[in-house]
Formats: sequence, C-alpha cells, structure tokens
Amino acid sequence: MGLDRSAVYYQPVAVNEEELLLTRKLDDLHLTYPFMGSRQLRDQLRTLGYPRINRKRVQRLMRKMGLHTIYPKPQTTRVNGEHKIYPYLLRNLAIDMPNQVWCTDITYIPMAKGFVYLVAVMDWYSRKVLSWRISNTLDTGFCVDALEEAIEHYGCPEIFNTDQGCQFTSEKFTRVLKTNQIKISMDGKGRWMDNVFIERLWRSLKYEEVYLKAYTSVRDAESNIKEYFDFYNQKRMHQSLGKLTPNSVYDVDLKQAA
Repeated sequence: MGLDRSAVYYQPVAVNEEELLLTRKLDDLHLTYPFMGSRQLRDQLRTLGYPRINRKRVQRLMRKMGLHTIYPKPQTTRVNGEHKIYPYLLRNLAIDMPNQVWCTDITYIPMAKGFVYLVAVMDWYSRKVLSWRISNTLDTGFCVDALEEAIEHYGCPEIFNTDQGCQFTSEKFTRVLKTNQIKISMDGKGRWMDNVFIERLWRSLKYEEVYLKAYTSVRDAESNIKEYFDFYNQKRMHQSLGKLTPNSVYDVDLKQAA
C-alpha cells in the first residue's frame, strides 16, 4: 500500500487491569528466577495474592510474553522444526575484542495498557547496544530490521549468537548473516546462560527503566527506551568492564584492534 511500516501501529485491544498486573508480576518473577517453569511460577503467584491461578493460565501468559526457562519447556521460544539449527560456537572461545561476537534476543515490555516486544543487538565484548526495534507482534521483520541497522552502522561481526527462536532460525534472518559471511551460533535448547549478557541487559532495562514507568503508547515506549539505551551505552559504568561504559570500551578497543 506504500505505507511506511515504522509510522503505522496496530491499536491493541485493551487488556484488563488485573491481567496487566499479573503479567507484570510474572515478568518480575521470571527475571528473578529464570530457572522456574510454569508450575513453580504458578506456586509463586499463588503466594503473591493469586490463590486460584492455574498452570494453564501461566503457560498461556508465558507464550504471550515470549518467556522461557533454562529447562526444556512448552515451545515458549517458538522453535520451528523446519528451520535449520546451528551449533553453539562460543564454548571455550576467548572473546577479547569488539565485533568479534554479537548477540540478540527478544523481551516483553509492559505498558499502561497492553504490551510490546523489544529486540536488541549487542556487542558481546563491550556490552554496547548496537541497535534495537519495538514491535506489537513476535514477527521476524523487526528482528531483521535491527540486524541490518547494526551492520550498516558498525560493520560485521565474526560470529552472531542467538537462541533457537523461529525469528532467528528463519531463512529471512539467517540469509542476512550468510550474505555478510557472518558465522551463525545458536544456544542450546532452553539454555538462557548461553546468551547471558543480553539477559542481564533485559534485567537492567526493566528494573532501571521499564518498571519505573507506565508507557502510554508505542511512541512513548520508544522514546523512553531510546533515552535509556543512550544512558546505558554512554554513561552507565559496568563493574565487569573496569567501571567503564560500553561506548568507551567498544570505541577504544576497536581502534586498538584496527
């Protein structure tokens, strides 16, 4: 139709307030206890004031939110059996320079009314967020957009690591990596620790930004998350980086590597 995809948004049907609060608590529990499956999360929610919640409802919300645990689980990562799964290439690999390894993941972002999904591309060595996109649906398009933007602005990494979600195993996504001669690495099924640094990014983003606000629209979410990622890259010092910022580590070490 000739419409700009980034300027047109689906207006979600309003979610009742109880379900919004429930998903917020479930998201919080998942960040704190990523090893818990639907049964344990159900039990935790019962102690938090939801005595009648059952496992089926927890599973439905986990699918809706894209949550998955470190254990084998009921397709919450949306694996597509027809897509090729690539081996994990980072085991025992010394990652000692920017653009050696990039990684990506998708997370659930609650708003005042409804929710969106966020994908980000991160440089593994420096923790710098290279690009990101927000979407109303768990499709492949916004993941490809984020990947192509990162490559356009920062060049190509040697290895790109993802989980086994259907967005990342899709031909559309892997074709971009292959075209740019980037090696493809994928986590073992149900092993969130294989992509641990971007999981830590989600925890920081949610506790330092998302949970402190109630975004009123997609544009509001985009504006505030942009401000946070600017802060994260430019001003937030990381103890694991010697109290330096991701930007400073990425830029200095990239110049030394060159």
